[in-house]
Amino acid sequence: MKPFRERRLLQALCVCYAIIWIIAAINPVKRDDWLIENLLVFAAVPVLVFTYRRLPLSDAAYTLIFLFLVLHAAGAHYTYSEVPLGYWLKETFHLLRNHFDRIAHLSFGLLLTYPMHEILVRLVKVRGFWALLLPASVIVALSGFFEIIEAIIARLVSPELGAAYLGIQGDVWDAQKDMALAILGATLMATVIALRSKRHDTGPGGICAPCPVNPPSTVVK
Repeated sequence: MKPFRERRLLQALCVCYAIIWIIAAINPVKRDDWLIENLLVFAAVPVLVFTYRRLPLSDAAYTLIFLFLVLHAAGAHYTYSEVPLGYWLKETFHLLRNHFDRIAHLSFGLLLTYPMHEILVRLVKVRGFWALLLPASVIVALSGFFEIIEAIIARLVSPELGAAYLGIQGDVWDAQKDMALAILGATLMATVIALRSKRHDTGPGGICAPCPVNPPSTVVK
């Protein structure tokens, strides 16, 4: 495993995200909503830091996580229903609502399934079909879990803050649509993983395990 000081891309991702997070933390649209949205960050980032020595992920996995966290930072700053990109898409394509939250839920499945794939392949040694199904299933389950947590929080806080946090924008089927998009994103990434495995040497079961972060050097005798 390469030490953190030798992984230039990972260092750049950490610095970029720190800058983006600090900027997003300055004068958000709704401070209370920003704080609730960042509970995910406060939980996930320390886990990534403290597990790095035991379970380092590939540059590709960390890049995908970075992209999702950037999307989340924008959603937390503006609230998901008021992100300018969503309003631009609404005006450009004559949509009925701000769809940035839909993009985020699709990205949750699309961007986080591969990191979960790496984790399960290394920890649980899943192979074959299970190396595709289990990571996607875990991400979809997490998507549903977060929807339940969001609903509980919305019932506990003020109606205005709860509506901003949920970002339902008047759609009673918002949670179901969000989960459907997470399923779609996870399915797309599982397909990419399967196609990628066919272009490389495969392991047991026909699905290649993620390449080691720092593969051992070959000694020629």
